[in-house]
Amino acid sequence: MIEKPLTQSSVGERIWMLAGEDMDEFKREVQRYFALAYPGFTPVKYNFERRIIWLRDDR
Repeated sequence: MIEKPLTQSSVGERIWMLAGEDMDEFKREVQRYFALAYPGFTPVKYNFERRIIWLRDDR
């Protein structure tokens, strides 16, 4: 099976701020955001320093 490369994306400052306050809420907001903005893509990794979220294409 050939793995697809991950796609890089990001979210707004409001959601990034949650990472420092409540990591569970941050993850829930990221899931909600990408369910609406990019249906079929699943967040799999976060880089907080560079503010990148890697998405897997599950379509």
